[in-house]
Amino acid sequence: MKKRALISVSDKTGLVPFVEGLERLGWEVIATGGTQKLLEASGIRTIGISEITGFPEICDGRVKTLHPKVHGALLARRDVPAHMATLAENGIETIDLVCVNLYPFRKTIAQEGVTMEDAVENIDIGGPSMLRSAAKNWNAVTVVCDPADYDRILDEIAREGGTSPKTRLELSAKAYTHTAEYDMCIATYMRGQAGLTRKLFLEYDHKQPLRYGENPHQGAEFYAECTPRPYALPFARQIQGKELSYNNIQDANAALNVLRDFSEPFCVVLKHMNPCGAAVGKDIEEAWQAAYEADKVSIYGGIVAVNRELTAQVAAGMKPIFLEIVIAPSFSPEALEILSSKKNLRVLEVDMTPETVTPTQYVGVNGGLLVQQLDTKVENVTPEMCVTAVKPDAAQLPDLDFGWKIVKHIKSNAIAVVRDGHTIGVGAGQTNRVGSAEIALEQAKSAGFTEGLVLASDGFLPFDDTVALAARYGVTAIVQPGGSIRDADAIAKADELGITMLFTGIRHFKH
Repeated sequence: MKKRALISVSDKTGLVPFVEGLERLGWEVIATGGTQKLLEASGIRTIGISEITGFPEICDGRVKTLHPKVHGALLARRDVPAHMATLAENGIETIDLVCVNLYPFRKTIAQEGVTMEDAVENIDIGGPSMLRSAAKNWNAVTVVCDPADYDRILDEIAREGGTSPKTRLELSAKAYTHTAEYDMCIATYMRGQAGLTRKLFLEYDHKQPLRYGENPHQGAEFYAECTPRPYALPFARQIQGKELSYNNIQDANAALNVLRDFSEPFCVVLKHMNPCGAAVGKDIEEAWQAAYEADKVSIYGGIVAVNRELTAQVAAGMKPIFLEIVIAPSFSPEALEILSSKKNLRVLEVDMTPETVTPTQYVGVNGGLLVQQLDTKVENVTPEMCVTAVKPDAAQLPDLDFGWKIVKHIKSNAIAVVRDGHTIGVGAGQTNRVGSAEIALEQAKSAGFTEGLVLASDGFLPFDDTVALAARYGVTAIVQPGGSIRDADAIAKADELGITMLFTGIRHFKH
């Protein structure tokens, strides 16, 4: 008896050569609807599904394979005589291979203006049922849902006369994964339509194993979302260098989050997910140089990211420095030639197209998951935000704006001290805000900056002590969220010391 394959696919990529191969190997082919039309037009003999079931496709094709002559042929155990006797009594012939992929539900709901009616009509019923039946009976049935598997299946059948149990088990697991992902997508959409949002389904593809996690004794893996998007490290193109580590990925992700807030030429240097040097410039060369000079010590072993094509001049400046990663939206050929001499340096090209949808951020905790919108909010600092009698001058405003954009990316309690469009002091992650300010201000003083400084704080100043400290180090302007019950104390101290202070009305804590 000839072996039989049932073919019913939405994605017809590579289908004709695959079915031609089965036909050459002596298989009979059963097909449905549009799949049958394509195969017949390509000269492949097929048996229509209605010839098998003895029943026409009905309800505009909603019902065509949901029939005992299909599912009995798939689910009957070949090693159970009673099952085979039942097939014989009912005139059912076994089906040995199912090739099915599903209606494009995900693609449909991603279209602008899609209606719920359109979405529902792209919910496949018969396809998942056939995949699940075939996958359940993997000991006897080969189930195929991915065109990437066509060639290896044909090769194995041609070589061995059939697929091996190992291959069938792998394909079964793959089919169940396919239907699970499909159902998860539908469930998410339908729950949203019904207002039932209190359930979270996540789908990630394995990207690569990592040598270890934060420390060598911790195992780790890297997973990617299923749909590429900008400013996303899983979809970066690694041009050269060693494999990324767990800590590399964390740091590089932090760098990309800083870059997304700047439209002008900008460069940031990061260590341990904190900016240690950052600058804007008239071009990327100027921005790089200022960011590098902001902290020539901390850059060692750090990450550098820019939001313009990285040029030969910038690459030449980087060459003598030990860096872990360089990130840019593109690289000039000359820059790549210069960086290629540093074989271990990881060079990443990342899509930096502006996003219109706010990404979701997931953070694991023991036994649970925190979910929030990524903090992509950007406020431009304006004179109207001033709360002191002392008003900002035109020269201070760009630095106030720059400092406010940078401080949101420094771990709380966070202080950034800036001048002339670049950081000159960073205080990160201290248990009190004065401590962070002292670190940032001492760093600025050590670099020779003692006047005309701007200080940015990610959270409000609950006392006037930070203002008094800042004045001693030459700070003349402060930007902070405001909102403390003691705001009046900070404002009064700023007026007393001749400092202009601006309230943005929004905080940017980063724990």
